[in-house]
Amino acid sequence: MLNSYDARWSIQWQRHHRNFDYVEHFNHYYRPLAARNIATDVLSCDARLDGYRLVIAPALLMLNESRVDRLKTFVENGGQLVLTIRSGMKDDYNALLPQRAPGALAEIAGIEVEEYYALLEPAPVSGACFNGTSRLWAERLKILDEARVEVLARFGESNGWLDGQAAVTFHPYGQGGVYFIGAYLDDGSQQQLLDQITQAAGVPPVMQTPDGVEARRRMNPHGEEITILINHERKSQLVALPWPAHEHLSGRTVRELELEGYGVAVITRLN
Repeated sequence: MLNSYDARWSIQWQRHHRNFDYVEHFNHYYRPLAARNIATDVLSCDARLDGYRLVIAPALLMLNESRVDRLKTFVENGGQLVLTIRSGMKDDYNALLPQRAPGALAEIAGIEVEEYYALLEPAPVSGACFNGTSRLWAERLKILDEARVEVLARFGESNGWLDGQAAVTFHPYGQGGVYFIGAYLDDGSQQQLLDQITQAAGVPPVMQTPDGVEARRRMNPHGEEITILINHERKSQLVALPWPAHEHLSGRTVRELELEGYGVAVITRLN
């Protein structure tokens, strides 16, 4: 995930909606990944992207030539990029760009933002994997590449200017592709959409666990994988493991673990 302090400053200075917060919007994309135990790096929006399959750039408001070139190269080389509301609207000097959002990223996104506005009331959004609403903000997307852009979700009947318009799109570009999410989805819909995107990008979870149990993978000095399980709930939880494992804190061989409230386990896979 790409973090931009410039975008954070600009949005906090001009929110358009009093409840639109850059950090909260960023976390709205981070939380569904954490809930599925998908390890996520948070990088500067100017960092190198080599080796990643999926990059999410929440509200990448401010663009410059090097950022555009880096993201375009990433997608051309097979990466999957997620752009969200309030992307590509300003330059490095916080001045509005002359072209419509997402600015110079419109070529790889295959769309441009025809209209945008803060929402007084939630607007319905429906797609193949979810039926939900958009809160706080919405963007009406104009399809530029009619032959290749796939509309994944549309706005439902609400306020007229959004009715039936594209809300979430996917555009193949080079060896990769770009998702554009023109809605601030409710939590359930956001989880379902991010599940679809990560699966399509081939980004697997560390392990399937019950809600509230975190799984993280690390490497020991010998290059062996170690999985750490943390129960963030007060109640004990049963975790079914995908393979037999050695649990280092208890010294047991296990195929399932009962983690006590706030309990921790350190396991390695047995061949």
